[in-house]
Amino acid sequence: MPRSCQRLVGGLATRLSNRDRVQVRHTKHSFFLPLPSRLLTFIFGPVTPFSFSNHRTISFYLSTDITMGILDELNLPAGVIYGDHVLQLFQHARKVGFAIPAVNVTSSSTVVAALEAARDSKAPIILQTSQGGAAYFAGKGIKDSSEKREASVAGAIAAAHYIRAIAPSYGIPVVLHTDHCAKKLLPWFDGMLEEDEKFFKKNGTPLFSSHMLDLSEESVEENIETCVRYLKRMAPLKQWLEMEIGITGGEEDGVDNSGVDNSALYTQPEDILQIYNAFKDISPYFSIAAGFGNVHGVYAPGNVKLHPELLGKHQAYVKEQLKFSEDKPVFFVFHGGSGSSLSDYHTAISHGVVKVNVDTDLQWAYLTGIRDYVTNNIDYLKTQVGNPEGGNKPNKKKYDPRVWVREGEKTMKAKVEDCLKAFKTAGTL
Repeated sequence: MPRSCQRLVGGLATRLSNRDRVQVRHTKHSFFLPLPSRLLTFIFGPVTPFSFSNHRTISFYLSTDITMGILDELNLPAGVIYGDHVLQLFQHARKVGFAIPAVNVTSSSTVVAALEAARDSKAPIILQTSQGGAAYFAGKGIKDSSEKREASVAGAIAAAHYIRAIAPSYGIPVVLHTDHCAKKLLPWFDGMLEEDEKFFKKNGTPLFSSHMLDLSEESVEENIETCVRYLKRMAPLKQWLEMEIGITGGEEDGVDNSGVDNSALYTQPEDILQIYNAFKDISPYFSIAAGFGNVHGVYAPGNVKLHPELLGKHQAYVKEQLKFSEDKPVFFVFHGGSGSSLSDYHTAISHGVVKVNVDTDLQWAYLTGIRDYVTNNIDYLKTQVGNPEGGNKPNKKKYDPRVWVREGEKTMKAKVEDCLKAFKTAGTL
């Protein structure tokens, strides 16, 4: 029985005679409910009973459609999801027309803000760590050499275990992802993938739902060749790979593409086809972050020219060349989402974008809550004792980190909720 119907009938079944049987017919479902007719009359209005064997059976059609969300329709569990569940979620998003925000998290506090927003918006969420964010999660005092990326690996693994442990409590599906991994950061990727393989042997799933390789600064041939090598390792784990083709401009987490030629920001349809052909026989679990003018960060209006309509041309080209019946065979990812217009988001989503990265706007949102708290309470934060209420009054309740950090969580949560609405994700559960 769909969860929506379970919620509808609640605990009424406990009052039923074991000789009562109710058949509910819905546009997509037909199932039996053990409820007495008098209670059904109360809930649904008059119904007509008829004889069926030795039981009283009531058969009726629900004229009001039952809303089927992702949890019902795809049977997704709460908590971190993997493999076919990730594939089903992205297929559903592409078909229905929504995208899932990918939130860069750097601490348990930012994790909580994103999870709360998704839970209260009845939506799935993607939580991801960048290499720098993962190192921060581990602690800035841990060595992070370019050869081994010790802090980045340890921090990503720690974040993954924390998210896996806490996500089920929020009752929503969560995709656990890692963000941009450039060629110079491959030791970080290697460390995480080794942990995925160990975890898979013990638990039957990888530790992370998915990873991203960003080799867009390399040649198309090297980019694809490297991704293929890693995808072959990830395929037995049913682990998702996101790759980037076409550079995302601007700067994020130490990766600076602010000086690249403008033409490099736009991916060509032939490149998308080449990637699709290289990946499709290895695994169905992949997506492409194609460039359509994307830039990391927030800039003055008019400085960034996005052309999400190009994604539609890429889809049409792949469909035509491979003789697909599916209009949108490719899963696309929107990078550099902060500060973009609603029309750009919706155009991109209409052409198969299922994931939108949002970081800069959320960093700013988190800050504003803490900034405003400090500004409004500055006279309570200058000393441990003494404030406008009296020279001997303690200020501990004002400077306790749980108070002012929570204010950052609240404002970040509100911005994630805005993204969930903008990307049409809210209410999909």
